Amino acid sequence: MAKSLSKKQIRARRIIASLIAAAAVIVIILFYLVITESGHWLVDDDEINHVTWVAVLDGQSADLERIDYAADLVANGQADSVLILGRRCLRNRSNAEFYVEEFMRLGSFDSNAVFLAPHDDASTIGEAFTIIPWLKKHNADTVLLLTSAAASHRVKKIFSTLSGEKPVYKTVDIHHYQYNADSWYTNRESRKTWIREWAALAMATFELWPAGILTPNDSAFYKRIQSLKEFEEQKNPVVDLQSLIPKVSEKSKAVDTIPEPAKETTDSVISNE
Repeated sequence: MAKSLSKKQIRARRIIASLIAAAAVIVIILFYLVITESGHWLVDDDEINHVTWVAVLDGQSADLERIDYAADLVANGQADSVLILGRRCLRNRSNAEFYVEEFMRLGSFDSNAVFLAPHDDASTIGEAFTIIPWLKKHNADTVLLLTSAAASHRVKKIFSTLSGEKPVYKTVDIHHYQYNADSWYTNRESRKTWIREWAALAMATFELWPAGILTPNDSAFYKRIQSLKEFEEQKNPVVDLQSLIPKVSEKSKAVDTIPEPAKETTDSVISNE
């Protein structure tokens, strides 16, 4: 026959069961908050009134959503200059060449204010090492970093850590369909992005721990950053036809002074026979 429980034991069991139930409810609530809010923790969405530079980081989709966003900012007078990054893709060519071509189709922009930054870096930290010294050398004040929404917090952390107090960096959520911070858990690709970005943020935090502040003398890039105007002048050099006239005249004179070979007369040929 089973031993009956005392009132104290029954009360103790009820308290334990209540505590377990309360803990389970708290865990469920915390889990819900983490799931719904953690998508926003990856996103730094700053208000943009005006910036001196827009840096379009590599890695955008085939829609070129970052190029479109940058073009809108420049067209509306919210940005002065644009720096377009592109990784090397075809021998000595880079994605920056294709990006800038599409950018210029979106409006009448000053080619002196649009810059190409070809690079061969596989990571955001590599991109930062490429352009931060250049930005400091050109006294950049405020820089808007265009990247994916899920990477915005990580990207700002990387650039701010390696730059120090200046330039000041901003990021935005460009609201591309590939990642929605409100409902990332409902889409397979967004879930993959969420996992990758949290892992990348943890790795970036670890890698930046011993990092120092970059200076203008720390430039490291495989191709020089240059304006679109410079790039076009190198790609399609202008030939000054006036400068070629003296050279053509000299060649003509040289041809005229060449002595003609002696011609044999008919009589001399007959005598030789």
